[in-house]
Amino acid sequence: MFKAFRHIDNKSYRPVFGASDIFKFIGPGLLVTVGFIDPGNWASNLAAGSNFGYSLLWMVTLSTIMLILLQHNVAHLGIATGLCLSEAAAIHLKPVYSKFVLGSAMLASVSTSLAEILGGSIALNMLFDVPIRAGAVLVTIFVLIMLFTNSYRVIEKWIIGFVSIIGLSFLYELSLVDINWNSALVGWVTPSFPENSMLIIMSVLGAVVMPHNLFLHSEIIQSRQWNLKDEKIINKQLKYEFFDTLFSMLIGWAINSAMILLAAATFFETKTPVTELQQANHLLTPLVGKNASVVFAVALLFSGISSTLTSGMAGASIFAGMYKEPYDMKDNHSRLGVLISLVLAVCVIFFISDPFQGLIVSQMLLSVQLPFTIFTQVRLTSSEKVMGKYKNSTLSKIVLYLLGSIVTILNVMLFVSFFR
Repeated sequence: MFKAFRHIDNKSYRPVFGASDIFKFIGPGLLVTVGFIDPGNWASNLAAGSNFGYSLLWMVTLSTIMLILLQHNVAHLGIATGLCLSEAAAIHLKPVYSKFVLGSAMLASVSTSLAEILGGSIALNMLFDVPIRAGAVLVTIFVLIMLFTNSYRVIEKWIIGFVSIIGLSFLYELSLVDINWNSALVGWVTPSFPENSMLIIMSVLGAVVMPHNLFLHSEIIQSRQWNLKDEKIINKQLKYEFFDTLFSMLIGWAINSAMILLAAATFFETKTPVTELQQANHLLTPLVGKNASVVFAVALLFSGISSTLTSGMAGASIFAGMYKEPYDMKDNHSRLGVLISLVLAVCVIFFISDPFQGLIVSQMLLSVQLPFTIFTQVRLTSSEKVMGKYKNSTLSKIVLYLLGSIVTILNVMLFVSFFR
């Protein structure tokens, strides 16, 4: 194990302030970041940029702000209680309510896995002409092997590497196109609801603020725990967790924004709506050069694999939490959670006729489940019985419930838009 981690769980160790300490806490946030730069995001963002130009960039900004607050809050739950969100719900809530919330969260995990696996298989199709369904099986098998044979630390290093490759890929893509930065700046801060945009708006929201990531973050943050009986150590961990979350979410915001910028500068400017990721790959070639389409496909493949890993981990955490158990790949409940999340998703893929639309709808479904997870989380983190002295302040509680209300209102707007 790296020297940076040699004191973890050592009750006699008292950490000191210093720049090197920060890096001991970097990691959990980046695993969450992978979840909202997944193939579902690619589909939602490319659809947003190609159909509405820069006008929906504001949704990435709003979603990222919401995400920072929610992920920071749920990480506190893991640090202060030693429980993930799923465990806490099963232990502290009435069984009828907890089973409904966790059951719907498990379905959301399947929906997430569907997008991740589908994205990876689309990338294989772009690069090697592998059929979509065969590619989905290959991606799933690879991820299952990684999850069942590698430790959390190994997976974390792989995923941080994947995030780096994805980020560099989009920086390269942006260097090849002419961005209208004035329109982009307006789009980032000005809410707008163009005609027929609600499905895309909700898919962008569901692709950024994802239910499974809230469960996952509360679980993996515990990999950084010190001696939780020492309040000074807990407070220090809470502080560094916020740095990790803020740093990681801003990276995600930049990558998601880059996707919309790229689509707006290429497809929207040429009045070419994107209806499938393969189409985006081919259209990029004449617009910005052959290398861009290859980079796009490679980044999509890494995105699909890494986000499928985190989706499987989240499924394991949610399912094990139903039985009041922590995530542990040596335990059958965690293994079964992974299998339910990934295998069910592959089965659904075999019945999907339009992969691109399937990606968008899967992200929209996440936004529908999201209010249940948010209100459950806020209820738990506002409870003195659950959190003790680390419960939400009155201001935090108001802000978090407001976020849940905003998501609920957007869902109602989406529902109404179907009947117009």
